[in-house]
Amino acid sequence: MGNFIDTADVYVVGTSEEIVGKAIKDKRQDVILATKVRMKVGDRPNDVGYSPKRVVDGIEASLRRLQTDYVDLYQLHVWDHLTPIEETLRTLDDLISSSKVRYIGCANFLAWQVMKSLSVSEQKGFAKFISIQPQYSLINREMDREVMSLCLEEGMGVLPWGPLGSGFLTRKYEGLETPSFGRLSQGLQGESSWENKGLVRNFKIVNKVKEIASQIEKTPAQVALNWLLMKEGVTSPIFGARTLEQYRENIGAVGWKLSHEHFTELDKISALPSEYPNHFIEKFQRSL
Repeated sequence: MGNFIDTADVYVVGTSEEIVGKAIKDKRQDVILATKVRMKVGDRPNDVGYSPKRVVDGIEASLRRLQTDYVDLYQLHVWDHLTPIEETLRTLDDLISSSKVRYIGCANFLAWQVMKSLSVSEQKGFAKFISIQPQYSLINREMDREVMSLCLEEGMGVLPWGPLGSGFLTRKYEGLETPSFGRLSQGLQGESSWENKGLVRNFKIVNKVKEIASQIEKTPAQVALNWLLMKEGVTSPIFGARTLEQYRENIGAVGWKLSHEHFTELDKISALPSEYPNHFIEKFQRSL
């Protein structure tokens, strides 16, 4: 049974927090509750970003929707290029002092952004990030470039989102094989671009996951999640489930471990090619 719940004030315009609040109202002490702040929640100037007003208003609104007087983990959703990080960290430190927040973390930060934040906290005596929430899975291992080693060095927990590769590592795509027909096949065989190489790589990964799942009588989702759980530094993968059946399948990833051989096979086949561009988070941040 899982006890870590992650949400954000921007998910479904706050409705996600309201649903979570109702669900955990009588079980608050048994739940580790996390939410986030940063994204646009209105049309006023301070309805987006990390100004002290946005952060304070954000936690107050989140607490009301969550029907609680504190959150265990308050996370900065993505870097804000306008607000000095010192202002934001000072505000977060005040929220911890007022017992509205227990710990702070970040999500979707680049390595330099994490390190700058930690450095400011160290210099000013503010509370430090204890965790980061990055996109991380067998399909997307971008954080292995720099962020993972930084987290290990600084003792930050890793809470991966998208651990199933947007469903690519589940039975949602059961029956898929590496494309071998039509224009797509011609492109894959005739082009050397990173997009095509990445697509071929992804199909190889999912086929290996299915192969191992069949051998050990687990589902592909369980294999993919168990690989993450075995990665050094990973604290808790964050998965979503639309049905109770999906939840039970995903939670079935705990209580056992892949063999060293299977873990190594998955780690090797999913290793990030050196030519694959470090673009995802930067592109995402520029879009905001």
